[in-house]
Amino acid sequence: MPKFDVSKRDLERLIGKSFTVEEWEDLFLYAKCELDDVWEEDGEIYFKADSKDTNRPDLWSAEGIARQIRWALGFQKGLPEYGVEDSGVTVYVDEKLKDVRPYGLYAIVEGLSLDEEALKQMINLQEKVALTFGRRRREVAIGVFDFDKVKPPIYYRAAEKTERFVPLGFEEEMTLEEILEKHEKGREHGHLIKDKPYYPLLVDSEGKVLSMPPIINSEVTGRVTTETRNVFIDVTGWDLNKVMLALNVVVTALAERGGKIRSVKVVYPDFEIRTPDLTPKEFEVELDYIRRLTGLELSDGEIKDLLERMMYDVKLEEGKTRLLYPAFRDDIMHARDVLEDVLIAYGYNEMEPEEPELAVQGRGDKFIEFEDAVRELMVGYGLQEVMTFNLTNRESQYGKMLLEPGEDLFSHPPAELVEIENPISPKWSALRVWLIPSLLDFLSQNTHEEYPQRIFEVGKATLIDESRETKTVSESKVAVALAHPRVTFTEAKEILGSVMHHLGFTYELESIDHPSFIPGRAGKIVVEGKPIGIIGEVHPAVLENWGIEMPVAAFEMFLRPLYRAPYL
Repeated sequence: MPKFDVSKRDLERLIGKSFTVEEWEDLFLYAKCELDDVWEEDGEIYFKADSKDTNRPDLWSAEGIARQIRWALGFQKGLPEYGVEDSGVTVYVDEKLKDVRPYGLYAIVEGLSLDEEALKQMINLQEKVALTFGRRRREVAIGVFDFDKVKPPIYYRAAEKTERFVPLGFEEEMTLEEILEKHEKGREHGHLIKDKPYYPLLVDSEGKVLSMPPIINSEVTGRVTTETRNVFIDVTGWDLNKVMLALNVVVTALAERGGKIRSVKVVYPDFEIRTPDLTPKEFEVELDYIRRLTGLELSDGEIKDLLERMMYDVKLEEGKTRLLYPAFRDDIMHARDVLEDVLIAYGYNEMEPEEPELAVQGRGDKFIEFEDAVRELMVGYGLQEVMTFNLTNRESQYGKMLLEPGEDLFSHPPAELVEIENPISPKWSALRVWLIPSLLDFLSQNTHEEYPQRIFEVGKATLIDESRETKTVSESKVAVALAHPRVTFTEAKEILGSVMHHLGFTYELESIDHPSFIPGRAGKIVVEGKPIGIIGEVHPAVLENWGIEMPVAAFEMFLRPLYRAPYL
């Protein structure tokens, strides 16, 4: 979870009211943070805020926390409003960046008055959003520039690797290739673009370099100081919705400092867009749903008041509430998300606990204990546990694995995925049917780390089962992936054999042809005459699809057939 430092004085300046340190412990809860530490430095009190929500990047800075608290305390109510005027500036995006880093969105914020603390918060927000929400700059990278040093129009273009500029923190020009090799940020993030035919470059009409996304800004325009009054903001990435959200988060944070937001026209080869887009988003919730799940007897008016204190515009209609919420939020996917905001505004500490009247005593679920025992067993083999998302997409489960939906789970995954009707993102549009693609995704994002990489996951796969009321069944599985230069089928088989021995099962391997694995190096895992999993060396074409240059051996199997209560 993101952690960051904030000044008590700065927070109270943004809120417009002072509080004791003890009061701040409760106030942070309104912003879904905990007060992790308090210290004094040069006569000023600082807090370490520990954010408990990775889906709310708007709360990862002093500006976001102060805004949330102002509303929660009722100092302001309803939807925050930020005026956006056209700057007249245009950015042109090069078609050659389509397979390099395709999307860039931009904005200008004018009239800023930045002291050292405000500057620190601006830099912190950039870094936290790019690190956590942006997956270490893979999905989102942010640059902020002194706009007074920039001459529009601006070009986001594909550059030859021999082009040169002075990167931030250096005094001499370097080629783009040298920056990846010698600059600290180039060594850290260079793997994101190193193998691309071109490198992305942001330049102005005079050819002056602003930045090399997602690596480093220019020393000339990319150094923002307390003297800077007008800033140009650049956000790049692969998902236009994510890039827009990050841009909205940054510009509205700067607007909380008194800045005036100006829009930029972005021209792509096949469409145009004006950014930022701060159009409010919409949602609808049944009022009785809120009352039923909170257990609170709230009137319609009380619900409206609580929601307005969480930055919603609220319209009550026939037992429902129609909501507009800020464009810097992207976490409202279910009525429960709105319900959570109602409870935050009401105050968890204000709720009276009731002891349930139960005629039974609770105990741990034996199968969950079995899963934990399997985890401990895997750690004993020197494997590192990872936890990946159950949500995925058809391309990851099938396309990258060289598969068409097949008929047999153990030679191909099952015929159909459980897909989401209205997914918030194409990347999260289905529930996975097998775990190995999730492990390959993890390995693909860590190719710059040291090898060997030996990982496992105990997780869920969702399969279609027409006999059940929900038409689906969630099955527990264990999957292992081993990646290093000399990995073989035998190494994976040795771990599999040891696992089976410890669980008290004998098994057989039946050779199969599976498109995801190298021919002749894949097998079906059979226990007591029934297939429960697959094992093999991953096909080089699959590894290429995931951007993995190291050989990988993997296996995966269902855990339920291996569960025996006496084992525990």
